[in-house]
Amino acid sequence: MAGWPYTSQRWRRLRLAKLAEQPFCEHCRAVGLLERASVVDHVQPINHGGDPFPALDGLQALCPPCHSAKTARGVEAGAAKTTRRRVRRGCTANGMPIDPSHPWKREKSLTAEQVETASKGISQLVSDSGRADG
Repeated sequence: MAGWPYTSQRWRRLRLAKLAEQPFCEHCRAVGLLERASVVDHVQPINHGGDPFPALDGLQALCPPCHSAKTARGVEAGAAKTTRRRVRRGCTANGMPIDPSHPWKREKSLTAEQVETASKGISQLVSDSGRADG
């Protein structure tokens, strides 16, 4: 956290407002963990066109390990890193990938209607298998 805008009074107030609104790490919560957030991060980095003082929804509250991981795999990593976007590892408590752009999640996620239809089909198969034909 070096230099403007992070040394300004306006940033300090914005940071405190975000941590008051969201005291827990947003990335950890996505996987069912509760870690206290201490870092406020720009969703859109300033050096990539982000507003230095965005609305609270333009910021995210993170714990230090999640912030480091996000910075290492994001556009902030700079030219020294690969230009290919890295997938965020991990999954939610129900087994879904936490990275919203994960290829498996994009291709395999079902709508609530599809899940209900599949459940009915499975129930029908189970009830049919218990019948005695004859």
